[in-house]
Amino acid sequence: MTYRKRIAYLILIDSIIVLASIFICNFILMPAKNPFYAAILLSSAALLVSHHALAYFFRLYQQVWKYASVGELVSIVRAVSLSIGFTAVVQLVAIHDVLFPTLTVTWMMHILLIGGTRFAWRLYRDSYHGKPKGNASEKKRTLIVGAGAAGMMVAKQLRLNPEQELWPVGFIDDDPAKHHLEVLGLPVLGGRGTIEEAVKVHDVCNIIIAIPKLNKRELNGIVAECSKTQAKTQIVPMIEDFLNGKVSLSAVRDVQVEDLLGRDPVELDVASISEYITGSVVLVTGAGGSIGSEICRQISRFAPRSVVLLGHGENSIYSIHMELNGDNPNQIQYITEIADIQDRNKMVQVLELHRPKVVFHAAAHKHVPLMEHNPEEAVKNNVIGTKNVAEAADACGVETFVMISSDKAVNPTNVMGATKRVAEMVIQDLSRRSRTRFVAVRFGNVLGSRGSVIPLFKQQIEKGGPVTVTHPEMTRYFMTIPEASRLVLQAGALARGGEIFVLDMGEPVKIVDLARNLIRLSGFTEEQIGIRFTGIRPGEKLFEELLNDNEVQERQVYPKIYIGKTAALYMEEIHELINHPNMDREQLREKLLDLANNRVVKKMAMVR
Repeated sequence: MTYRKRIAYLILIDSIIVLASIFICNFILMPAKNPFYAAILLSSAALLVSHHALAYFFRLYQQVWKYASVGELVSIVRAVSLSIGFTAVVQLVAIHDVLFPTLTVTWMMHILLIGGTRFAWRLYRDSYHGKPKGNASEKKRTLIVGAGAAGMMVAKQLRLNPEQELWPVGFIDDDPAKHHLEVLGLPVLGGRGTIEEAVKVHDVCNIIIAIPKLNKRELNGIVAECSKTQAKTQIVPMIEDFLNGKVSLSAVRDVQVEDLLGRDPVELDVASISEYITGSVVLVTGAGGSIGSEICRQISRFAPRSVVLLGHGENSIYSIHMELNGDNPNQIQYITEIADIQDRNKMVQVLELHRPKVVFHAAAHKHVPLMEHNPEEAVKNNVIGTKNVAEAADACGVETFVMISSDKAVNPTNVMGATKRVAEMVIQDLSRRSRTRFVAVRFGNVLGSRGSVIPLFKQQIEKGGPVTVTHPEMTRYFMTIPEASRLVLQAGALARGGEIFVLDMGEPVKIVDLARNLIRLSGFTEEQIGIRFTGIRPGEKLFEELLNDNEVQERQVYPKIYIGKTAALYMEEIHELINHPNMDREQLREKLLDLANNRVVKKMAMVR
């Protein structure tokens, strides 16, 4: 039906309702009197004109009535009440009297008939869609966790979309006030502790978690209950977008291990980040890596003038360059530089050419076992490379230099962590005599980054197992790539020079628990896949730390962000190490660990 025809039909129906209401009410109240006397004819005309005018004003003709709800009912009551009020004024002016009984009954009948015609389509639609289409047994019976606005939205979309293979059978909600009640005709079966029982009783195949602002701890608890069943567990991502209609039900996805680990995200100080990035030239080393590329994406949100994407691998730089240019509403200039940070002259050349205001240094060798066997390469890239980029930044007048560090730099037992700690010393020393603000940011393992344990576990599960874990007590801190990158940006805004920023990453997670979660979320049991312990690898620690004992400060400089005290710097020994990178591997490893663990002074004292 065209828009014009639809409007014409609604006006015709409303006209019949308005006239019928007032004449029927007059006949009921005064059956012996001629219904067409002057006062009633005048009142009918006034009511008809005012109703159509107010219906247009309150957009009663523009509503999609099959989705009508309380808001539309309120609009009907307002339009009808005001039209009756206008008619009363006309009666008072024209006949110096107001027919209160007639207008009162007319008002009630008017609302009943107008509302009835409008909501009849909604009632038909709800009853039509209230049962699964086709063979009900083909639908997957679904339990919705969360009986709030989000859960109701999920239930409605499941019911109203005949293409959906899921069919809601009930809600789970921790609010005891909702228990034993119904929402949208579906029972609220109990709290999260009743999930296992509800799945069995109602033959549930799918569970959808639909709770806005669900924190990690609560989500872990709910998923733990869901995992006791054989039902597939899914979650509605970006719940605010879902409620705003920006995301459809097709965005419901499986719960991922990234949802359960890490910590609740820190809110950024957008104004302070915008102040030093918006309109600026920003250079990112290692821009093709998992952390570097995400830093580039986060930077782009703050509309810098240009971003220099510097990296050693042409394929990864090409990929991030194409991605960023493909979605570039701020018309940012993305410049690619294929370069090795070990090439000092090239670093100076690149920084002199682009004159960045901010440098994010994400290029590094990070694989612990590989660096144990190749310590000279770790020194070249992580120490000498950092020194090259930092000194070039100093020479070219860069305002802020942010280095990506690691929790493995704290009391390191491996070459990778030791080189990261020595690199921190290099920039802390340079910060003492430079106008550039040099800072480092430490965080734990990044979920989904290249070389992280999760992709390895997923591959092992796909092959049927077993999942290999080094030690049953091995624990690590975890965070997501976007969160790690946002922390880096916030650190740049907080930088005064020489700081080491550390994120409060919550509780560390046992790697074996991570493996079990991933097995369970992949739809298997531990018995089916299996977990095999392989033993601690060279250089690994059971527990990682975020700050050394002599670096700890209690005060947070920003919510969830700490700053470490500056520890001793051994620059003479570092320069000696840099000048002799090709020494015996075992000797090089020992010197690195001595430097990083502050054992230099003790050894010198022993020599004396």
